[in-house]
Amino acid sequence: MLLDHYQTEDFFDEMFTEAGAVRPHYQKVADRFHSLDSEEHRRKQTAVDLAFMRSGVTFTVYNDDQGTERIFPFDLMPRVIPDTEWQRIEKGLIQRITALNLFLHDIYHDQKILKDRVIPPHYILGAKHFRREFMGCNVPKDIYIHICGSDLIRDRQGNYLVLEDNLRCPSGASYMLENRTALKRAFPDIYRSARVQPVDGYAAELRKVLQHVAPASLGGIQPNVVLMTPGVFNSAYFEHAFLARQMGIPIVEGRDLVVRDARVYMRTTSGLVPVDVIYRRIDDDFLDPTVFRSDSLLGVPGLVNACRSGNVSLANSIGTGVADDKVVYYFVPQIIKYYLGEDPILPNVDTYLASENKDRLFILDNLEKLVVKSANEAGGYGMLMGPWASQEEISTFRDQIRANPRNFIAQHPISLSRHPTWCVEGLEGRHVDLRPYVLYGEKITVTPGGLTRVALRKGSLVVNSSQGGGSKDTWVLNGDS
Repeated sequence: MLLDHYQTEDFFDEMFTEAGAVRPHYQKVADRFHSLDSEEHRRKQTAVDLAFMRSGVTFTVYNDDQGTERIFPFDLMPRVIPDTEWQRIEKGLIQRITALNLFLHDIYHDQKILKDRVIPPHYILGAKHFRREFMGCNVPKDIYIHICGSDLIRDRQGNYLVLEDNLRCPSGASYMLENRTALKRAFPDIYRSARVQPVDGYAAELRKVLQHVAPASLGGIQPNVVLMTPGVFNSAYFEHAFLARQMGIPIVEGRDLVVRDARVYMRTTSGLVPVDVIYRRIDDDFLDPTVFRSDSLLGVPGLVNACRSGNVSLANSIGTGVADDKVVYYFVPQIIKYYLGEDPILPNVDTYLASENKDRLFILDNLEKLVVKSANEAGGYGMLMGPWASQEEISTFRDQIRANPRNFIAQHPISLSRHPTWCVEGLEGRHVDLRPYVLYGEKITVTPGGLTRVALRKGSLVVNSSQGGGSKDTWVLNGDS
């Protein structure tokens, strides 16, 4: 039926082998979809879309004349990961966040990795998100990265690679949870029979993490935790409200908070209430106008001083952005080796640094063959897809690289794995990546699944929702499934 005419083409396909056979861990999904006709699929998809609309499962696209608020596109065909694959992913992500956390502590204290010349110091000290204001500041439990969302891809051979790390304000966990709810409703029979590991404990685990890193001065008293948002016009506001509701904590904006005597308080109708932990969804630049951007209306004057005084904890900590700089990404294998004495379990994509003379000459001579990325952009912005770019775009990037080489890296295009996805003509292969969510509290946990993002435009490698992407539910099977 829907799968009868599916073509894997010359890509690694998540569901089918090169010979066209269904991979064993997809057999239950394949059996169900073989019996599904397009009319039944349409009814189920319509029901999911209506549920998303009623629940406000949306995202915002800026600078678009078709309107900013969109229902988050969701594809009903789940991505399935066997337990053996997941165990390796989990170990690799735990290794990575452990090393990056040690790196952050080091560069804001002794800077041994720079003194030992493992990383040339100018890459760190000149990084956009390196916060000199935070030097020497101790953070609760020495944890800097409480929430991480590293993006994984698979190459033509099916190997998992880390495409980038998201350590500042990683988004998408709400869509992971809503996707699971939607698919359980659409296909309750297959979900039960497949023995899928649950993801619905994410919010409770996140709250535990936030409580764990409360200031030591509380002495075991239950901390007051809030989620700080830029406001309703932020592209991820749905997620902010969703997670606050799931955790049972207040959602606040900067204007709802005030600092008195290096303590943070929340304004309420009953007066000021102390705040101990802030899950902030605001970049460093906007947190405190007395320290960072003086024109910020989103932050709280005095917040950094309260943090330095040990009276409030921030998740993620100030300054984590230096570790998800795309230039610093290049050095993560060396970071893992330096702090842990281990080789990376999940390798990087081979990367060129435009600030290195040899690499820069190669990049400039091969722009039409490479993917070029700005060091601190996100959401698919600030990127050149050389093989698909116009001569004007290539020329613009050439000028930008020459003017500011530190701001760019380049990679050979990776043929991301593909997955059957519902399209106008039926099920067709579309490129996917995976964003698992890692939480670092009393222990490090990786939610079994994550957000599979899918490039809905035919041939596109860009999976970001702001660039025409959607998502899938991600099933990690139990070991005995």
